[in-house]
Amino acid sequence: MAVGALFLEALGSGVITEAEIDWLLSCQGRCSRTEQATLERLGRLLDQGVIQLGCRI
Repeated sequence: MAVGALFLEALGSGVITEAEIDWLLSCQGRCSRTEQATLERLGRLLDQGVIQLGCRI
């Protein structure tokens, strides 16, 4: 899964899983500048409570 697709999925559902966060952190060093900016935005949304840590059913 691409960083952008994961971002859109998390934004659409309002949920991100621990496994997805682990994957994002493991590939963080290989990300482009655009993907890094997307990761920062995702982190801000988590901090603000817009996206919750959980599981999708």
